Amino acid sequence: MSNENIKIVRNYFDAIASGDLAKLPELLSETLVWHQPGSSDLSGTYNSRDAVFGLLGKFMERSQGTFKFDSIGNILGNGNHVAVTLQFSATAAGKAMSMAGIDVLRIENGKIQEVWLFSDDQAAEDAFWSVG
Repeated sequence: MSNENIKIVRNYFDAIASGDLAKLPELLSETLVWHQPGSSDLSGTYNSRDAVFGLLGKFMERSQGTFKFDSIGNILGNGNHVAVTLQFSATAAGKAMSMAGIDVLRIENGKIQEVWLFSDDQAAEDAFWSVG
């Protein structure tokens, strides 16, 4: 099962990297649970695919469209969980961030059901996303 789950996660990152957002509903469960770390006003748990799409929209708005994955490293599977090492960045309004992260995704019924995010410098990420 791990190989199939790795493929789902790889397709998710490929869709985001290519801007193929129409593919995301095929990969993300409608009841997706997303754990956004930190203490910014965007931090918290989001409990639906639509809520996560709203969060991603705020990422793009606050980063003036510059938020991106600079690289996707290892994609490792263990049963229904997949861990991904990555590098991400964004610049906007005189602020910049660039850091490593790890995403852990739980796959259920062929779709991404739950996501946990870990950032190399959570305080810097919080400062970037904070308004003001």
